[in-house]
Amino acid sequence: MLAVKKLLATVAFALALGLPATAGAGLATITSRDVPLHGERTLAAATPRFDLVGVHWRGSGSVRLRTRSTDGRWGPWRAAAPEPEDLPDSASGEGRSTRGWRLGNPLWVGPSTAIRYQLAGRVTALRAFFVRSRELRVPLRAPATANTPPIVLRSAWGADESLRANEPQYAPSVRFSIVHHTAGPNTYTRTEAPAIVRAIQLYHVKSNGWNDIGYNFLIDRFGIVYEGRYGGIASNVVGAHAKGFNTGSAGVAMIGTFETGSLPTAAEASLAALLAWRLDLAHVDPLSTLTVTSGGSERFPAGIPIVLRAVSGHRDTGLTACPGEALYGRLGAIAGETRSVGLPKLFEPTVNGVVGGVVRFGGRLSEPLAWSVAVTDAAGAPVASGAGNGPTIDWTWDSAGVVAAGLRWRITAGDDVTAATGTLGPAAPGGSTGGGGAAGGGGAAGGGGAGGLLAITRAVADPESITPNADGAADVTTVTYTTTASATVDVVLLDAAGALVTQLVEPTKLPAGEHTLTFDGIDLPDAVYTLVVTAIGADGTRVTAPVTVRISRTLGQATVAPALFSPSAAAGGLAVVFQLAASAAVRVSILRDGKWIATPFSGTLEPGRQRVVWDGTKRVGRPLDGPYTAVVEATDAVGTAAISLPFVTDALAPRVSVVAGRTPRLWVSEAASLTVRVNGAAWRAVLPAPGPVALPGILKIRKLLVIARDAAGNSSVLRRS
Repeated sequence: MLAVKKLLATVAFALALGLPATAGAGLATITSRDVPLHGERTLAAATPRFDLVGVHWRGSGSVRLRTRSTDGRWGPWRAAAPEPEDLPDSASGEGRSTRGWRLGNPLWVGPSTAIRYQLAGRVTALRAFFVRSRELRVPLRAPATANTPPIVLRSAWGADESLRANEPQYAPSVRFSIVHHTAGPNTYTRTEAPAIVRAIQLYHVKSNGWNDIGYNFLIDRFGIVYEGRYGGIASNVVGAHAKGFNTGSAGVAMIGTFETGSLPTAAEASLAALLAWRLDLAHVDPLSTLTVTSGGSERFPAGIPIVLRAVSGHRDTGLTACPGEALYGRLGAIAGETRSVGLPKLFEPTVNGVVGGVVRFGGRLSEPLAWSVAVTDAAGAPVASGAGNGPTIDWTWDSAGVVAAGLRWRITAGDDVTAATGTLGPAAPGGSTGGGGAAGGGGAAGGGGAGGLLAITRAVADPESITPNADGAADVTTVTYTTTASATVDVVLLDAAGALVTQLVEPTKLPAGEHTLTFDGIDLPDAVYTLVVTAIGADGTRVTAPVTVRISRTLGQATVAPALFSPSAAAGGLAVVFQLAASAAVRVSILRDGKWIATPFSGTLEPGRQRVVWDGTKRVGRPLDGPYTAVVEATDAVGTAAISLPFVTDALAPRVSVVAGRTPRLWVSEAASLTVRVNGAAWRAVLPAPGPVALPGILKIRKLLVIARDAAGNSSVLRRS
């Protein structure tokens, strides 16, 4: 044992495989092991590779660990829990299964095979979690909604949506942001970055017991932004990143450690752009401060009001060094950058008063502008309006005699300013009925819609990329979404710049539940588009959900032959034929039950007719008989389009046997064409199904030759003489 000090122990151990959980269609796996706390030993067994590790322990002590890389070198010692308050709120119920355990953060360590740990103080139990996350090239980033910065969505970085145990929770509004760092190395590659995000998701769910990844967004050192927790990038999703302060905050994690040095220029620019967009949706001034009541953390007990900056660091809310001294020192400058991006802006829209009395509308503008306030009824008809000019919005409306039900308000200051919207209804005198942050932000959650909290969930397009070239494959996509309460729903189509292309669905009253629509894009040019689903509840609550659809006609006219394929009998192999309208990066994959079997081709191809042949081989063993899919993926400037081509593999030859009896017969195990010679007589027959074959006029077989061939080309021969 390496004696460090009293009650300090060091152990190296190999990874014991248990039952791994999968993420992102097998892109990530996690294995856990309860670690022995006593005994001086180093296990010499070979260990599988892992890329991320974390530990949980019981007791008041602390844990440090180091890892052995695949080249046999041991890395530096690291604290197991550098950010102990990256946690859900206590009242949220997330992580209930791990209460009583101290949770170490996930540490990205790169390709590794073993760990050593050190214990200081009282540690009564120790459990280690090892994550293997494979590198993946993510598709080109594309805006998800109007004015949204480029964001890699969950589907692109390989999030495993089956891991999510519960639907996301939503806050009434986003009021501030909290910046974190993940406390891992800063030397990762571009292809490792999405693997880190995927590994963190798997660790947060399978080891910590959370609903999903804790952060709302993550940014790598190259400036690439990743969608974090599920629920909609423009929605007020409650994360699990800052205990006691998750509700109403947007948590952004910078991937890496920023105690010293400087934040990469690209990463800082992306952080400012992301916060500028997200805080503008909520009409929050990035340079402002606000009072937030703690939900309970180690630093601030529940109920304590504290003053925070709109762009805060995690150390402002918890007992942690996050997001590192170097990054924390830049937050003031980053807030200034954030405010300057996307000007002009509307800040802090307010509505005070009671319908039927005096209602006062207010707000601030980043610069003097002409502004207007409009009040409409449930049908959109004008009820009242006011206007002015300058940096301050202040308009008072005498609403005496007006019926409150279904009234909506909207504050605008030109096409370049994100409008603020909300509902009007009975309220206590002097109380705010608006709080335009939530309404103006178009988040996917609101309050009080008929049937409960109105939200749009599970908004997806299948397939996400379409090729509307009338070849019968991926010509249309089906958009599916669920409203949690009855609402009036409309769907519009935006181009990549956020401009309106067309309205796909006129406002329609729909009940709570799952809804679908089809979209073909037949008259549109190749590009990335966004379908924005908007739902308005009975009380005026307005929520939105974006769905990305890519149109690319690069790939088309794909076929696979033979549809019934025998690796041993098909002389030319399995031919996958397709047409390319432009140069593209192409991958042809063979799948069985959605799992990868082989990749016959991967590379760049020029326009024209293409033919890829699979000889039926795979990495280990031979393909089992049954249904398969050949998937052709073509990636161009728009994104990746895919066509799936089903086929069946049959490598088993028909079995022919003689059935004895008063008159002999043949038995064939499957449908086949037969050539029969018996006792000098010969004939051909086609057997449509397994079963017996009569031998007319034959009482005793003296000489027999049977050749049986199935539809896949497999053949067998039976001889008797």
